[in-house]
Amino acid sequence: MRSTISSSGLAVVGVLFSAVATAQYVIKDLSFGHDGQISPNGRAIPHWHVSGEGHTPQLLSDRVILTPPAPGSTRGALWAEYGMPQQYWTAEMSFRASGQERGSGNFQMWYVQDDGANSVYTVGKFDGLVLTVDQYGGKGGMLRGFLNDGTISYKDHHSVDGLAFGHCEFPYRNLGAYSRVRVTNDAHGFSVTVDDKPCFSTNEINLPTGNHFGMTAATADNPDSFEVSKFITSTTSAISRDEPVKSQPRHQQQAQEHHLPNAPEQVADADPSTVRRQEEQFADLHNRLQALSHQINEMFGEFEKLGRTVSEKHNDIVNKLPASSESSIGALSRRLENIERGLERVQKDVEGRDYQQHFSNLQQAVEGVRGGIHENLPDTLKTSKSISCRDYSRAY
Repeated sequence: MRSTISSSGLAVVGVLFSAVATAQYVIKDLSFGHDGQISPNGRAIPHWHVSGEGHTPQLLSDRVILTPPAPGSTRGALWAEYGMPQQYWTAEMSFRASGQERGSGNFQMWYVQDDGANSVYTVGKFDGLVLTVDQYGGKGGMLRGFLNDGTISYKDHHSVDGLAFGHCEFPYRNLGAYSRVRVTNDAHGFSVTVDDKPCFSTNEINLPTGNHFGMTAATADNPDSFEVSKFITSTTSAISRDEPVKSQPRHQQQAQEHHLPNAPEQVADADPSTVRRQEEQFADLHNRLQALSHQINEMFGEFEKLGRTVSEKHNDIVNKLPASSESSIGALSRRLENIERGLERVQKDVEGRDYQQHFSNLQQAVEGVRGGIHENLPDTLKTSKSISCRDYSRAY
């Protein structure tokens, strides 16, 4: 019996093949909120670094508050520890902004070589892509795209707004619901959509692999509160579905860039699921303990070297002091000793003398003066009174 496939069946098969060809696989190390959970412990987001200025971003069960409703002039940031290993990818973020009627601020999504930027208006010579959402143009909101190859310092540029390569109007404030911004970088080009509506696109952009995703928000005195509920990074490559991201975390790169001189190389982190046999576990533990011992020995050596350097600097400073300083200090010390001895002599002289006889003579003199006053004062008053009366009679 011959089986046949109808035209409708062919259409269904075509749709299935198309779905398989365009299937998206989530890169978990570069995503959060895709499984309904922001943080497993309420303190950190796995594989993401959270930071803030003027406040600490708040991690809730369903969102991250990058900037609070109050106070103003705050900043918040989320940066992925790993770089993007795939050439083609899609990144979708859900965020919302709420505030007073005249609230202000800006929100950025970054795909750059080095993290740490805060705002498109304060960043220097970054290398990569940034999408910024703010109230530029006075139209209730705008989403704009900027590119830099590391040669232009945006914070020093006379007109940053003129560097945008694409834009669309985006009234994002006080909507209540979260807005979804999707960025696609694939073989067909680069495109941005907002809530499934096209914003702008181009086929003239070729973004490199290895860059880091980030989201930042900054507010003015009258702030907007920016919240992020999810960030999902996906790719059409099925390999990334099972294998972890191979790029190295930023904090490990920075640690290796600043490791102690002559220190042994750091043992790379390993996925516990890959170390299963007892022999492998023992070897891994042995290698890590050995590396730790080498690091400690190297650290003590560096401390000893630092101590010798400090001692040499101290001796050098002492030797450079002028000789006159020592003689001046000696002369001043001798003068102080002479003053101390003089004070001791005065103290002994005061304590050794008996002033009782002097007090007795002084008391007798006072009594003599008092007695003379009592004896002579009445007669003097009488004489003065009689003279005054004669003078009064003569006047009349």
